[in-house]
Amino acid sequence: MLLRNKTVVISGVGAGLGHQVAAACVREGASVVLGARTESNLAKSAGQLDPSGARTAWRATDIGDEAQCAALAALAEERFGGIDAVVHVAALDSLFGGLRDADFDAWHRVVDINLFGTLRMTRACLPSLTARGGGSVVLIGTQSSAAAPSQVQQAAYAASKGGLVSAMYSLARELGPDRIRVNTVQPGWMWGPPVEAYVRFQAQSEGVPEAEVLARLTERMALPEPATDADVAETVVFLASDRARAITGQSLLVNAGELMR
Repeated sequence: MLLRNKTVVISGVGAGLGHQVAAACVREGASVVLGARTESNLAKSAGQLDPSGARTAWRATDIGDEAQCAALAALAEERFGGIDAVVHVAALDSLFGGLRDADFDAWHRVVDINLFGTLRMTRACLPSLTARGGGSVVLIGTQSSAAAPSQVQQAAYAASKGGLVSAMYSLARELGPDRIRVNTVQPGWMWGPPVEAYVRFQAQSEGVPEAEVLARLTERMALPEPATDADVAETVVFLASDRARAITGQSLLVNAGELMR
């Protein structure tokens, strides 16, 4: 068990990646503290992960609010005595479009959640991470911050996640003396609820089989199928664990080899 006796705070727990990260952490021996804006999602996820409630805790949390970030970190302290890792899944990814049609007020909200919200949540957890003698911060980025997809335009989302990668380098240097590691997982097309919905929508819009739409996404991948939410979660668990104790300031693409670097 890679995370035996550790406590992991996870933001953005819903039906997709956040739940898969939490499930993988519990499987590997961790207690998990779940945050998201929707209470029903949190209650459902926690109930599925551990019906006894012994190894799960949750609190409705908007990472755009500093006080709510502090409350989620405090919950981890109260229930499990501290924090060993923080995983940032929470993000605003529903704004589509590019520069020509940009609503910069909407862009500002995306950046506030994806960049500043992640930093707020990280800072709230720093005292506990430091008191534990170090730990891991795992950011969820996106391949689109390095190579924009041709199928959809999400310039604001990509820019906000690109800013987060840049912030990672400074955080890794700043927090390293306290043995706090900071790394980023960058998924590409990740098979889970959002991509499944995209494939269904495109297939219905074009009147073609879903397999045809999926084939377009995978044709540039070295592997014959996209990574799944669960695949990304496994990478997160590794970076959160002591197996990655000498890894910090790194970005790891989990994308079936679509983009290589």
